[in-house]
Amino acid sequence: MKIGIIGAGHIGSALAVRLTSLGHSVLIANSRGPETLKGVAQKTGATPATAQEAAHYGEIIVVTIPLKNIPDLPKDLFEGVPADVPIIDTSNYYPLLRDGRIPELESSDLTESEWVQQHLGRPVVTVFNNIYADHLEKKGQPAGTPGRISLPVAGDDAAAKQQVMALVDELGFDAVDDGSLHELWRQQPGTPYYGADMPADKLREHLASLGTQRTPEQHAEFLANHAKQEKEMMKQFQQSSSAE
Repeated sequence: MKIGIIGAGHIGSALAVRLTSLGHSVLIANSRGPETLKGVAQKTGATPATAQEAAHYGEIIVVTIPLKNIPDLPKDLFEGVPADVPIIDTSNYYPLLRDGRIPELESSDLTESEWVQQHLGRPVVTVFNNIYADHLEKKGQPAGTPGRISLPVAGDDAAAKQQVMALVDELGFDAVDDGSLHELWRQQPGTPYYGADMPADKLREHLASLGTQRTPEQHAEFLANHAKQEKEMMKQFQQSSSAE
C-alpha cells in the first residue's frame, strides 16, 4: 500500500521502519520540511515529504504529532482526499509534559481523538497510542503466536476500522475492537492497561471491566494516575539530563 505519515517522532519513525520492511511505500512528513528528514529517511526507508504530500499520498494516513500541534495543521490538509481513506490518530494528552491544559479534555465530554477529529474535520481511527514506540518497532509477531501483543482500536467508521485492524495484524499485533471514539478513554494514559502489552483475551476482558460510559469517578482517577505518571517521567528526564 501507499501510506502517508504526518509526524516523524518516535511512533511515526517506528511505523515507517516496520511498514517499509513489509514492502509498503511510505511518505513521511514533519513540521520543519522534508529537507530536515534525511536521517529519518536513512533509518526508516521512508521518503521525506511535506504534510500535504503525505496527506494526499496514502491509502491510509497516519497523524502522529503532539496533541497541542493538531490545531496548527492546515485547515485544508485533507481537502480532496477520498472519504474512504482511513486516517489513523495516535494522540495522547500530556498536559504537564507537553500539551498544556486543554479544557475540553479536562472534562469528560470529549476523548482525545474526538477532539482531534473535530480539528481535522475528518473521521479518525485511533491505534498505536497504547504501545511504546520501541515495542511497536521490535515486538510484532506472527498471528497465532502465544502471548502476541494486542492493540486496542477505536473508531466510529466500521469500514475504516476494519482496514486499520488488518494493518495492525500485518504489523504483528492482534487488533482488539475498543468501540467508538467516545469509548477510547479505556486505552489512554492513566488507565490500568495503558502500555501493558496484553494478549487479546486479557485486553478484551479488562476493557469490558471498565464499562462503556466513563464515570466522573473514573475520569478523576485516571487523570490523577496520569498526572502522577507524568511527574515521574519529568523527574526521570531531569535526572538523565543532569547526568549528561
